[in-house]
Amino acid sequence: MAFPEDVLTEDEHVVLHLHPHWKALIRPVLVLVLAIAAVVVGSVFLPEGGAGTIGLYVIAGLGLALVGWLSLWPFLVWRTTHYLFTNERVLLQHGVLARERRDIPLGRINDHSMSQRFIERLLGCGTLTIESAGERGQSVLVDIPGVEQVQTKLYELVEDHHDKHSLGDGEMRNILADMNEGKPLREQPQ
Repeated sequence: MAFPEDVLTEDEHVVLHLHPHWKALIRPVLVLVLAIAAVVVGSVFLPEGGAGTIGLYVIAGLGLALVGWLSLWPFLVWRTTHYLFTNERVLLQHGVLARERRDIPLGRINDHSMSQRFIERLLGCGTLTIESAGERGQSVLVDIPGVEQVQTKLYELVEDHHDKHSLGDGEMRNILADMNEGKPLREQPQ
């Protein structure tokens, strides 16, 4: 599912679009495999007819409920969680039935850090913490794939945004010179 382009401003473009790391799907897949295995084992070992059929229906019903709760729902949560990095902001969105979105303008990002536990280093993911000016302060993005590269890209985005929206000394002198061109400078009191 692509992120809807209609939430972006006119000059804004997507730099990175991420979902949580695939490790979030390990347990749902294991539950699905175990539920299927339980139904297959039940159909092989339970006697046909009567109590065996009822037992198989019970096993299949429990398996279906567990798959819905422990496999389908976590997959939907994973699929509807978006970490979007654009040239103007960071958008964090999640929610299956209800949706919650947080926008962090690049100009408000004060600090960002990443951390990885040993197993996360092996799997190539980690936690990215973004600290911004505002009421909410920190945003913790868990299970970011390629977190080291994402943090580097975020640094580049913040620096590019800062450079684009700030004036250097030479630019400020040119603006002041243009403003004062043709106008006599006021004498400074001594």
